[in-house]
Amino acid sequence: MELMNTKEMKSSFNQKQHPHRRYNPLLDEWILVSPQRANRPWQGQTEKAAEEKLPAYDPNCYLCSGNLRVNGERNPNYKGVFVFENDFGSLMKDNVEFSDEQSDFFSLKPERGINRVICFSENHSLTLPEMEVDDIKKVVDVWQEQYKELGAEDFINHVQIFENKGSVMGCSNPHPHGQIWAQSSIPSTVLRTQENLKKYFEKNGSSLLEDYVRKELEAKERIILENEDFVALVPFWAVWPYETMIVSKRKAENILQFSDSEKLSLASIIKDLTIKYDNLFNISFPYSAGIHQSPTDGKEHAEWHFHMHFYPPLLRSAEVKKFMVGYEMLAEPQRDITPEQSAEILQHLSAVHYKNV
Repeated sequence: MELMNTKEMKSSFNQKQHPHRRYNPLLDEWILVSPQRANRPWQGQTEKAAEEKLPAYDPNCYLCSGNLRVNGERNPNYKGVFVFENDFGSLMKDNVEFSDEQSDFFSLKPERGINRVICFSENHSLTLPEMEVDDIKKVVDVWQEQYKELGAEDFINHVQIFENKGSVMGCSNPHPHGQIWAQSSIPSTVLRTQENLKKYFEKNGSSLLEDYVRKELEAKERIILENEDFVALVPFWAVWPYETMIVSKRKAENILQFSDSEKLSLASIIKDLTIKYDNLFNISFPYSAGIHQSPTDGKEHAEWHFHMHFYPPLLRSAEVKKFMVGYEMLAEPQRDITPEQSAEILQHLSAVHYKNV
């Protein structure tokens, strides 16, 4: 059998056509990008997926204003943002006695913490993109207050603020809400991010994300939205098809360092970004989103830079989803549509909600 001359097959690398790996400096890991599996950017479905029209108030919803919760407590007749201790929290405050007898293969330790639920609005039918900017800003205010309050607890070293939107993301109640998990340990992914931010800061004397955002603004290839204080972009190393990240232009270690006008800017860019998500397939777009910021362990964290991740699972329509299976579970993250392709699609979407068109 005659062997093929591989030298004759060589061609110039093109990141839009050839498989390649991209480096994620936040997690110190690589992802595989396979653009040849999606020869053209997907333009999205034009038909609307069937959606249940939600009422402004649902008498059977345990998050609605004035309703009875599962544990027997009754919500106050709240207006706007409402916070309460999660009735079925994943963490407990109890300080239990523990005999530390660890081994190489059987290491464990108790974990203390506090779980809270944040209802964004008394209106059962609203999601963040459908709320007014001033009302989203009230949610940001509460994020700030909760970070400060929970972080002041002597046994809390990390405060994770996040939202799971949509049943596909495991959200069991459509009432607009997010969660806070505050705990005694710094979670693994946050710790990895912190180590890489610190490594960069000690080497360069500047914030990794501040430098990265400056380069992205120069490139103008993956920027989705920009206002005076924040940018929303598709990260160069994005894993999920329409993954985005909101980053503060100014290096702020945590949400406590934001002024009132910066909080309004954050609310505004969250609204515009989530509107674009909804307009992508003309549905209430599911995602998991969360804030990464400095821990509350009382230490100096000059390396930290506030940012907010959005991880949506949808790929080509409301019905087609990206799953992390096979290669992704056993080897490393992989994506087909390139970050630049998804950024281009998101850039050209309207910031007027599809329900208002």
